[in-house]
Amino acid sequence: MALVKYNDRSLRNLSTTPAAVTGNSPGALVHIKTLTASSSATLSFVDGASSVVLDNTYPIYKFEFINIHPSADKPEFQIQFNAAGGSGFNETITSTSFLALHYEDASAAQVAYETAHDLAQATSGQNLVANLSNDNDSSVTGELTLFNPSSTTFVKHFMGKTNGMEHDSGQSKKISVSYQMAGYINTTSAIDEVQFKFNSGNIDSGTIKLYGIKDA
Repeated sequence: MALVKYNDRSLRNLSTTPAAVTGNSPGALVHIKTLTASSSATLSFVDGASSVVLDNTYPIYKFEFINIHPSADKPEFQIQFNAAGGSGFNETITSTSFLALHYEDASAAQVAYETAHDLAQATSGQNLVANLSNDNDSSVTGELTLFNPSSTTFVKHFMGKTNGMEHDSGQSKKISVSYQMAGYINTTSAIDEVQFKFNSGNIDSGTIKLYGIKDA
């Protein structure tokens, strides 16, 4: 796209000014809630609790997780959901996942479909990253987008991407691993609770932010 340049004359001739992108503009991210882990078993966003909004206020919700550090070595960082009026984070999920990886010493690199992290009508947690190192400088960072969770007509689609520092199978080398995953929560009930956790150990530290995305 060509760069548009303005001079004094063109600025004097402006009859209107471009609209600014604000928190009230369509597509704007509206911060809802930040949760900070401190040896936490889970981090949960529950509509109506602790100022959390997860209803038909926004058509799209976005979670950003920043420097999530595990207490245990080689755990899987997971997400699960709970339908309105339900009990337990055990909704049925069908999903797909692939990864790209590169070793610190450049000894190997790969792009692959990740069969260990897809789900087929399963109620287990959706893996966002696996084999995460718990070294002091290790963490996982990423985002997940949840579409129209308040719908009572359609299944609920989500898409996520992460990058983490992993151990290889021998734990002698470190790897940068980028995961991409997507799927749907196979229920027509509204989803109003979202939970993050490790399948082993606690979330030692890290921050998760919830945003709503406006459509009008």
